[in-house]
Formats: sequence, C-alpha cells, structure tokens
Amino acid sequence: MAGETNLQQLLKTRQPKLNAGEYVFCVVNDLSVINQQDILFFFNEQEGLTIVLQKERAEQYQLDYSFIASWITLTVHSSLEAVGLTAAFSTALSAEGISCNVVAAFYHDHIFVDTKHTEKTITILNRFSASV
Repeated sequence: MAGETNLQQLLKTRQPKLNAGEYVFCVVNDLSVINQQDILFFFNEQEGLTIVLQKERAEQYQLDYSFIASWITLTVHSSLEAVGLTAAFSTALSAEGISCNVVAAFYHDHIFVDTKHTEKTITILNRFSASV
C-alpha cells in the first residue's frame, strides 16, 4: 500500500498522536542481553548499536542515557518518497526552539522531543496542520 506523497495533503492530515511513556536513546554493544520486545527500534552505527526504548526499561537494564523524550506519531500514512514533510514540521518546531529527532518508518513519521516540550509540540503540530 503506497503512502501519500502530496505535501499539502500530508500537512493537512498529519494528526499527531502522543504515545504513552518516556523514551530514551542508549548505546549497547550486545543486543543478546536485552529482550527485543523492549526495543522500539535500533540502528547500527559505526560507534555502537543505538537503541530506543522506554526509560523504565533502560533503567532496568542499567543503561546510560542523557535525553528523555516523548514519542509523537504523525498518523498520516506518508510515503518514504514524500518530499518536504520532515522539513516542514522540523522548521515549525525549530522556530519555537524545540529540537526533534525523527524516525521515518514504512507507514508513519515518528518524532521524539524533550518531554518538557511535549504539549507545546502537539500544539504547534496541530496549529501548523490547521494553517495549511
């Protein structure tokens, strides 16, 4: 099933959904010591394996982290070939001094923002969508 590529349509229909919990980015060398059901996603970087998981799970595994994030999903089914969606919402957040870490999965874009900016981010995303 192909996702939406029209930027105006994506911006108009990208309703943000806040996922429950607090999430952290950690680096591990060995995935075998972590239950894969606890991992939201992982990325193999040259320096180590970055994993994202709920903060409480990271603490159970005694993993180090420095950034505590909220996870917001843009519920529109965006195509991996869509042009400009990430730039549009990251620019809107940047104008308000909010850093975002973005993961594009097959169906949706996922945004991780500092927990102290959660509500403001949702407001900006809703307002930004409404103005298109």
